[in-house]
Amino acid sequence: MAISIFATEISDLCLGKPPLRPLPTTATVADALIALKKSGEIYVSVWSCDRSNSVADCNHDDAAGCCRCIGKICMVDVIVHLCKEQNLSNPLDALQSGVLDLLPKVRGQIRHLQPNSSLMEAIDCILEGAQNLVIPIYTSPRKKQLANSSCFNQQFCWLTQEDVVRFLLNSIGIFSPIPTFTIEALDIIDKSTLTVNYDDPAITTLPLISCSLLDQTSIGVVDKDNRLIGEISPSTLACCDETVAAAIATLSAGDLMAYIDYSGPSDDLVSLVKTRMHERNLTVMLDLMDDYYNPLSSSSSCCSSDEEFGSVRSSCVGRFHPGRRSVAIVCHPWNSLMAVMVQMIALRVSYAWVVQQDYTLVGIVTHADILKQFQSIVDTRNNNLI
Repeated sequence: MAISIFATEISDLCLGKPPLRPLPTTATVADALIALKKSGEIYVSVWSCDRSNSVADCNHDDAAGCCRCIGKICMVDVIVHLCKEQNLSNPLDALQSGVLDLLPKVRGQIRHLQPNSSLMEAIDCILEGAQNLVIPIYTSPRKKQLANSSCFNQQFCWLTQEDVVRFLLNSIGIFSPIPTFTIEALDIIDKSTLTVNYDDPAITTLPLISCSLLDQTSIGVVDKDNRLIGEISPSTLACCDETVAAAIATLSAGDLMAYIDYSGPSDDLVSLVKTRMHERNLTVMLDLMDDYYNPLSSSSSCCSSDEEFGSVRSSCVGRFHPGRRSVAIVCHPWNSLMAVMVQMIALRVSYAWVVQQDYTLVGIVTHADILKQFQSIVDTRNNNLI
């Protein structure tokens, strides 16, 4: 039964998925920023199109017509871009850079698959490093025919690691008794975590932020005894405004945690950031902060109605975005695999910190670690059938 689940076509996981809103490779960082704020989505996809190809050339098995998704961008990419020393001085010029400057130089993050690909194929792609799987959307045979007649009319959605883990959780009983085992017994705790000391300058976390974004993990903020105090999470930064770059450039890691807290930074922290930016003569970034924190500007500049953009989610990216949270999600080595999966899915995170009773950091568990465990179950049962 477990093996048959993995033969499920991934089109079954795409039901109800919204189509991707493409951003061309000719777009600027400012275009990406506007798209993020208007859509209310965490990511926007970047597409490369070759309009010189004929339709016949476009419709081969492993292609998405003449256009292919080559990457994705979130607010974290914009923030890291603005944190570079030269860009802090000239943020408006930095926003006019090409969107390709934000894409990581890592191949395989985005993979195109056909709707009839199996769930096992999807998991294999994820374990090879894919974060998102791009799938064509076919709502009817007629639309499929029309899509094939023109390689520019096709719509796509994407599947994430969370989608796959959620699907497996819905059929967790067929994998019994493995889901009842502890994560320590299953040996799925990754001990190589990204951490920073509470008092370290936040700017030193920039390489870690980029790395954690690629790995879909987080940066643990620890004390001198390696106890977990909190985290600097890409998923939290992705719900912030681009002016957070100023806070990263001027605050400590501990203060940055407070600054990006779901309730928004205190007036004292905002004043501290502005003072330090003024001392460094970073006047343009100061102007951007004043625009953002000016009550008269309200949220109209970053929020749009659901009717206009067809989204049921808040399209406001800023201090009070509902996707932000104030505490790190933790579990313990003695928690069961199923308990950790439920926690991660319920809280919409792709990882959970593993700590001892006194919050001493042990490691981290990710969606990829969990999927690897389920893949090994299928491999074992396949071998037993041979």
